[in-house]
Amino acid sequence: MAYKTLVAASTKPLVLSILSHGKSYGYQIIRNIEQLSNGELEWTDAMLYPVLHRMENEGLIESEWIVLENGRKRKYYSLTPLGKKERETVRSQWMNVNIALNRLWRSDLKLDLG
Repeated sequence: MAYKTLVAASTKPLVLSILSHGKSYGYQIIRNIEQLSNGELEWTDAMLYPVLHRMENEGLIESEWIVLENGRKRKYYSLTPLGKKERETVRSQWMNVNIALNRLWRSDLKLDLG
């Protein structure tokens, strides 16, 4: 089980990155997260939708209702130009953290702690 704070910190970059591949709806985003994490991250509607609403209010994503062939409506989310820019910013930040952690976790690393 992932730590709650790590999951919370990763929601924005994950949603922005998923939506960079095209429009998606809430349940599909949840399924994508589950697949990408090999089932380690289990998001719920109650966790995702407040994030989507906040990101929409920040102008990072936009939504539209689409009527499906069966007549049902589904809300799809997509990145705005500001969201695309934000994705690049958070991507760079997370890549820097990833690089630092990978260096720290190398078994042959010797740090100067003195």
